[in-house]
Amino acid sequence: SDVNECLTGNHNCIFGLFCINTEGSFRCQRETGCGTGYELTDNNRCQDIDECVLGSHNCGPEFSCTNTAGSFRCRPKETCAPGHVQDAIGNCIDINECVVYTSPCPPGQTCINSPGSFTCRRNTITCGRGYHLTEDGARCEGTDVTHVPGGVCGGHGCVNLIGSYRCECRVGYVFNSISKLCDDINECRHYPGTLCAHKCENTDGSYRCSCTSGFKLASDARSCEDVNECETNPCGQECANVYGSYQCYCRRGYQDIDECALPTGGHVCSYRCANAPGSFYCTCPTAGYTLAPNGRSCQDIDECATGGHTCSASQSCFNVQGGFRCLSFECPVNFRQAAPGRCERVTCEFTRSPASCSLLPLRISHYNLTFPADTPVPADVFRMGPSNSVPGDQMDISIASGDEEGYFEVQPQTHGGVISLRRAPAGPRDFLLTVEMRLVRYGRSHLYMAKIAVFVTPEIKNTFTFQSCSKM
Repeated sequence: SDVNECLTGNHNCIFGLFCINTEGSFRCQRETGCGTGYELTDNNRCQDIDECVLGSHNCGPEFSCTNTAGSFRCRPKETCAPGHVQDAIGNCIDINECVVYTSPCPPGQTCINSPGSFTCRRNTITCGRGYHLTEDGARCEGTDVTHVPGGVCGGHGCVNLIGSYRCECRVGYVFNSISKLCDDINECRHYPGTLCAHKCENTDGSYRCSCTSGFKLASDARSCEDVNECETNPCGQECANVYGSYQCYCRRGYQDIDECALPTGGHVCSYRCANAPGSFYCTCPTAGYTLAPNGRSCQDIDECATGGHTCSASQSCFNVQGGFRCLSFECPVNFRQAAPGRCERVTCEFTRSPASCSLLPLRISHYNLTFPADTPVPADVFRMGPSNSVPGDQMDISIASGDEEGYFEVQPQTHGGVISLRRAPAGPRDFLLTVEMRLVRYGRSHLYMAKIAVFVTPEIKNTFTFQSCSKM
């Protein structure tokens, strides 16, 4: 009978092999299989299965089978052109080199894929104002305008900023953030009555003082000194110098003349003349003025500064020549007060009618101006424009109401416009101008409004004539 060596232990199978009894003998077999693509031989070795020879592959008719260790590969019988790759079913697909490769083009150039290849195109970058393209064309960098020949600040100091610049203006000038230039300061308008004793005339970057008749400019170029007119013998008989003028008087045998009754008597005083024995005296309007130290001119009283006004607590006082105005400020519906004299539109989404709200101006600003009726024309009285400028801005400024008689006009400028007085009113009067500015920026239209109260005041003359004598 057969002996089972596997049971009796008379086999020689090593670790990793197990014993299988056979009739008259035994054999050793691997405990684990060889895995996919391999088969076990009689000598317990794993041998690769050639699927291509056995025909157990699944390659299509357009592919050829190539055996590999433990598997096989289906390779297309036809190859693709350069720049293409075949998919699993043999189709040729373009390779996007711009995605597959890292930085296929040099800096400053853009990769553009094409069938079977790619091209590099130089970047086209448009730099904004104050920037220029770098040498490699990859980016914009700020322009150092401090080295621009001739300078961009017109002889003033220049400070370079990133993408912009700022002018360090000389004394007598102020930097204009809109035009990026230094504008002359009108010192006479900014500091009325404080720079010169009598008359102030603006000059480029400064100002010049002058004196009225009867005075001369002092050594400080601001004060006025009395002129002794008697030194030039202006009188037919006797002369007495007075402050700012002189007075002629008569010798015995001659009579005094009423200076106020002379044809030119209306020019003895700036307002009204009253005769006195051997002389005369001047008076001013009962309200709004006080007699100047020279005894002939009338000076305006600032009721707002002295507290002589009658405005209520809810009103603001604005001084004008010879008086004052009590002004009220209140924002209309759909607006809120953002600052004194300025209203801003509320968010339209929270209003009852968002469509009609969006047609309202974004901002309404209130301004007050005053000047005498005999102001030389044309005269610029107000300038309007955006707080900053952007290339491509389009602006339209117009007087919407308040100038039905055509006293004012709009003069367009590069970054806004100027409201000018083109003809002087016949006398004192008040105007309330509504000026609108429509700004188109980046394709969107915005409306801004300015309410300008203009108070034109009467002018009091300051020219004088004097006494004469006649034989009794």
